Amino acid sequence: MNKIILLGRLVRDPEIRYSNSANPTAIARYTLAVKREYSKEGQQDTDFIDCVAFGKSAELAEKWITKGKQILIAGTLQIRLYDDKEGNKRKATEVIIEKQYFV
Repeated sequence: MNKIILLGRLVRDPEIRYSNSANPTAIARYTLAVKREYSKEGQQDTDFIDCVAFGKSAELAEKWITKGKQILIAGTLQIRLYDDKEGNKRKATEVIIEKQYFV
């Protein structure tokens, strides 16, 4: 089972674009700052998680979500491989958002 739930704050406003198809789909990308406790005296660290929303979720992100807002997301973890501009192999890990909630 591939399911991830995160609570965090947006690092910056979502980047919105539309797919190049006959029926363009909205695509929103943003980074979520998520606090993580680690054992050394209860100290916290922060992870920065890349997130992607499609369709209506992307349109909602464009309209309502801004830098600093706290949101809860649920989705799946995806790892994709791609070639950068110089032809080097790269790996991207991101959460594909199924649901997002305003906190």
